[in-house]
Amino acid sequence: MRMLINSAETVVADALRGLAAAHPELEVDVVQRTVVRRDARAGGRVGLVSGGGSGHEPLHAGFVGPGMLSAACPGEVFTSPVPDQMLRAAKAVDGGAGVLFVVKNYTGDVLNFEMAAELAQEDGVRIESVLVNDDVAVTDSLYTAGRRGTGATLFVEKIAGAAAEAGAPLEEVAALARKVNESSRSFGVALSACTTPAKGSPTFNLPEGELELGIGIHGEPGRERRPMMTARQIAEFAVGAVLDDMAGVGPADGPVLALVNGMGATPLLELYGFHAEVAGVLEQRGVPVARALVGNYVTSLDMAGCSVTLCRADEELLRLWDAPVQTAALRWGR
Repeated sequence: MRMLINSAETVVADALRGLAAAHPELEVDVVQRTVVRRDARAGGRVGLVSGGGSGHEPLHAGFVGPGMLSAACPGEVFTSPVPDQMLRAAKAVDGGAGVLFVVKNYTGDVLNFEMAAELAQEDGVRIESVLVNDDVAVTDSLYTAGRRGTGATLFVEKIAGAAAEAGAPLEEVAALARKVNESSRSFGVALSACTTPAKGSPTFNLPEGELELGIGIHGEPGRERRPMMTARQIAEFAVGAVLDDMAGVGPADGPVLALVNGMGATPLLELYGFHAEVAGVLEQRGVPVARALVGNYVTSLDMAGCSVTLCRADEELLRLWDAPVQTAALRWGR
């Protein structure tokens, strides 16, 4: 194992210390494990809180800031944060307008956010929750009941965050978040396994010359393994799986938001080449790309591979997507 770390036991705390040093506009509590925007309560806005296991950076802490999340709760690597973290975050960002929890569909995250919501409401904080379950590859996987939450989390956090920044009430922000989730689908591909610091070796065995179609962001099994494919072949398979599942979601020739996301170890040279193939497949199928984002946003440590997320986007969603955002990992418009 060759990793740029001090020890497996301190890797999350060390990363949070680095985040704090690089981004003084964030209030990072290394001990209590919360990341909060310093002006979270200003203006009486709805607060947005998300979180999950570390190892998927920049998700979620990298998306805390104006126009996106109010706070994030990082757990240990691939391990859900605990309800106390979520409760502290909710109280830290509640300015009286309520708080939206954005929850990826993994069993630990779901249970702990549910418990935190109950505790927060007992303390007088209004809570709404939205579950992100966009992955079309498999159902009822290693970590989930139902579909996994993956790339659409970014779309939900950005668009709901823009609505909250503009002063929309809690019920409207929650409805928009659910609309984005319902309009989004994802499919991931692994070219190599990831290595957790605690294990020190690959989390699963992927033989030389093979890839896994439909992999999860923790290394969960996908649909099938095949001999290595070209970028065009992978794009055709992934986009086909997404569009087949999106049948009936908006007009078939309606515009989409497109995310080509790296899993952590795939360079931008490859990701942009892959995006060219994704765009080509979508054009061939008569689906216009209204906006595109390419890069490492919802990762799996050092896994090589990628995922494709598409969201059917009407004028309202595009307007909110284009709204200014200023976070460590996503920024435009100011």
